[in-house]
Amino acid sequence: MVSRRQFTKGSVVLAFLGLNSSLLGCSQKRQSIQTPTSAGYGPLTSDPKGLLNLPAGFSYEVISSLNDPMDDGLVVPDNADGMGCIRLDKHRVALVRNHELSPKHLKSAAPVIAQHQSEKAFDTNKQGVALPGGTTTIIYDLKKQKIEQQYYSLIGTIRNCAGGTTPWGTWLTCEETVRTPDEEISKSHGYIFEVPTDKTGLCDPVPLVDMGRFNHEAAAVDPRTGIVYLTEDRNDSLFYRFIPKHKGNLAAGGTLQALLLKHANKFDTRNWHNQTMPVSQWYEASWTTLDDPQSPNDDLRIKGHEKGAALFARGEGIHFGNNEFYFCCTNGGGKELGQIMRYQPSAYEGTTDEIQHPGQLQLFLESSDKSLYNFGDNLTVTPQGHLLVCEDQYTAITKNHLRGVSPEGAVYPFAKLNAQTELAGACFSPDGSTLFVNIYSPTKTLAIRGNWDSYWD
Repeated sequence: MVSRRQFTKGSVVLAFLGLNSSLLGCSQKRQSIQTPTSAGYGPLTSDPKGLLNLPAGFSYEVISSLNDPMDDGLVVPDNADGMGCIRLDKHRVALVRNHELSPKHLKSAAPVIAQHQSEKAFDTNKQGVALPGGTTTIIYDLKKQKIEQQYYSLIGTIRNCAGGTTPWGTWLTCEETVRTPDEEISKSHGYIFEVPTDKTGLCDPVPLVDMGRFNHEAAAVDPRTGIVYLTEDRNDSLFYRFIPKHKGNLAAGGTLQALLLKHANKFDTRNWHNQTMPVSQWYEASWTTLDDPQSPNDDLRIKGHEKGAALFARGEGIHFGNNEFYFCCTNGGGKELGQIMRYQPSAYEGTTDEIQHPGQLQLFLESSDKSLYNFGDNLTVTPQGHLLVCEDQYTAITKNHLRGVSPEGAVYPFAKLNAQTELAGACFSPDGSTLFVNIYSPTKTLAIRGNWDSYWD
């Protein structure tokens, strides 16, 4: 199998040999894009329990479910979304799990959540009840394959959608909302919060205001620089980076910027009307600093685009792979079925020298067939260098999959969910043995095991 690093180097050479008019932002005639496919891990087998179809040789275990009692006296909440797996010691990990809940969900929540009050809540309703969004943490022993503890670790936020782990062992949880105080809430929302894993119970809910107030989706950190890359779930979203004043100390503040293409002002990557951005071609990147990141009028992306920033179609999950980032654009492409972007940071990322040696952006995948890839959301990178992407398409009968994408950009089904909901929060244990993933609603967290080296192609 070609390694992701080898594939990347080959792509860069080919891309620079094939630069054409689209580098200058010129629209091209729509060409037929055929999504390449792969056999993956082989055909999916029917699950006798009727929950999740997997390839032969793989199995799953439900380790946590909605309303399971937790160690803090509360119960597992619903709408489990993004999740990260963080090493604690040789055998134990912390799974920090987002819950995409809003004030309206208090009506259907278990009584212990619907009546929960806490000084550690970021925000409450008018009755002083903590808003139900936030994170729960699972302490899991990989050797014993058993949960040791489970508890709320952040509460009082809204619509915690995705996020990302940090190299220093915390979870960044992102609010996908820009709500302001009203009859249900007391504070403005739309922030990122950092959740530690070295303590049990609720953390102090400190919004990282310099990282911007917008419809946050996900975050990923470059361990080399400490720069955080951020996605935004809007049809006219931007791709952001946050350069901290002090590496590893996000609360100390920093600078928020948006990506633009060096030779194409206000570039449109969405390919909705014209094939502006061909698959696999590389573009030199630049960055523009954004003023007033708290954006009281929810116009950060609009002002950024006016300054030349590129547009993306609903930026969602992002993950750091082998010295590069992958992020999903859920409804991008000519058929609006989804794209995957790839960004390779400059060797001088975030410094003045990056002007001469810029980072590179590529459209890695664009779907041409909803049966192959449809509305990719959260994603992760496997230890073997593949992507696993959680589909997020709701139709009369949902057929959401966990889609694999090979280093060559070929897609294959890895799992099929047999429920009217979505998979979310896919993440691997540090040793690469276990894939954890959430079923959104009713909440279930699964551990999937098998031979990850048995890829057919």
